[in-house]
Amino acid sequence: MKASELREKSIDELRALSDEWRKELFDLRFKHYTGQLVNTAALRSTRRGIARIETLIRERQISQTSSAEAK
Repeated sequence: MKASELREKSIDELRALSDEWRKELFDLRFKHYTGQLVNTAALRSTRRGIARIETLIRERQISQTSSAEAK
């Protein structure tokens, strides 16, 4: 999922998506360790997707905090 698509989502939606991707990462790791994973690049792309989501969540938290302090 592209960052522009993620920016359109709310924080709650991003957190839910992060949980889903973390579960997917767990499944991918399990398949990798058991030798069932064919596309090993999926591990890397999933990790990067989680990082993208967590970065957006953190950016929004910081912006909310800074706007609350400015008042």
